[in-house]
Amino acid sequence: MTTQIPRERVASEDAMWLYLEKKEMPLHVACTCIFDGPVSLGQLRVHIQSKLPQIPRYLQRAVFPPLHISHPTWELDADFDIRHHTHHAALKNGTKEELEDLVAKHLTEVMDRSRPLWDMTVVDGLDGGRSAVILRAHHALVDGVAGVALMNVLFDTSREPSAAAKGKTKFESDPAPDPTTRLLSTLLNSYAEMSGNLLSAQSAALDLARAILGNNPTSSVEQLLRLVPEFAAPVELLYERLPFNKAVLGPRKIAWTELSLGEMKAIKDKVGGKLNDVALTVMTLAVRRYAKLHGEDLHKGRLMRYFVPVNIRRPDDFSYGNNISLLPVNVPLDVANPMDLYRAISEKTEALKRAHVAEIISLIGRCLGATPAPVQMALGRLGNNLPIPLFNMVLTNIPGPQYPLYLLGREMLNYYPYVPIGTFMGCNVAIESYNGKLYFGLAGDSAAIPDLRLLRDYVDDAFAQLKKKAGITVQSKPAPHRREANRTSRL
Repeated sequence: MTTQIPRERVASEDAMWLYLEKKEMPLHVACTCIFDGPVSLGQLRVHIQSKLPQIPRYLQRAVFPPLHISHPTWELDADFDIRHHTHHAALKNGTKEELEDLVAKHLTEVMDRSRPLWDMTVVDGLDGGRSAVILRAHHALVDGVAGVALMNVLFDTSREPSAAAKGKTKFESDPAPDPTTRLLSTLLNSYAEMSGNLLSAQSAALDLARAILGNNPTSSVEQLLRLVPEFAAPVELLYERLPFNKAVLGPRKIAWTELSLGEMKAIKDKVGGKLNDVALTVMTLAVRRYAKLHGEDLHKGRLMRYFVPVNIRRPDDFSYGNNISLLPVNVPLDVANPMDLYRAISEKTEALKRAHVAEIISLIGRCLGATPAPVQMALGRLGNNLPIPLFNMVLTNIPGPQYPLYLLGREMLNYYPYVPIGTFMGCNVAIESYNGKLYFGLAGDSAAIPDLRLLRDYVDDAFAQLKKKAGITVQSKPAPHRREANRTSRL
């Protein structure tokens, strides 16, 4: 059977991740999945090969045009070999720290752009006969929501593996045009894409106007006006750095923990607000403690500036790539009481929502997408060389499946996400829910935050503190990764 894979232009939102990337800032997203038994590399290759017809983008590589006069194109890798994208590693001691270190080393490397930008690594040797699979894909291919959709393709919902496609599928694409035709086609497609993005921006502007002028326009405008002074604060206040806001140059560090999703929801239901408000509160309490340990002056008015990605897909949109906006959530670092901090964060996120800030930022992004590709590339290079951090930390929270997933008959026990770090954001946090738990993946630069695991421990303590203040029963069982004297923690 032969499947035709069309050559497609990389969308502006996806191309920006290629433009921003540099050796010191690899821009792939990833996850590490723990399974209840060994996963065969050979069987995994057969399994993935059978799924490729459902995800043909993972057979394509990004090809840049001459002189970068337009965005690159996704083109079939004629030399695609599943062995280039599936690898094996083994642990010596099977500890959680050893696996974290192995994953960190793997995620430090920039991906080979001469091939499709993804890979999977099977890791053997975990305690109790378990195994892990590290799935890495460039941010140009997926955002968090698209990553969940990819999981639903690769994994099963029962221990019985899904039937593999019969027969070998052959993939073909249109013949590559000659250089002159490619140049002319690139120019025409670039113009068409700019025009399409301009129309999209106009449509988004109309949608935004309808939203602001909808149910309560006065409230929306008032909230927006109240937020303006905060975003226009004096530079010496707004751009104060935290201990990990340093140039990102070294190897990565990884630290994981998981919290009870049921208990997180219990806090939300009892106090009000959203689940993401609980996550922001827990992380802020941990950062506050970490900053004080490192001698930071948490004076009145000191802010923690989060970059919070927001999914703007329609419910029926299962497309590749990125379709996100962001919320710039500024929260106070001078508030010590967990419940006061939670209420402040909940009020802030609700104000941002009522002011339609995510939609405004999305509109700005669409307008930038209507500029020529060389301008977008220049902006990307400028963005990763800013002398000051626009944010202290990225915190992304993605809802995942609340039922067990399986790979080749093995149940996925744990799921640890990863979001890249870069510029002066030396520590970022990816959060994703799976099967009753909320998994925190802390990523840091080895020089900017060498004690990342201490911050991870502070996350656990902050959650226990918030539960206690909210009147939620605190579990007495210690977190599995806590180290005790003369004892190494295991998975």
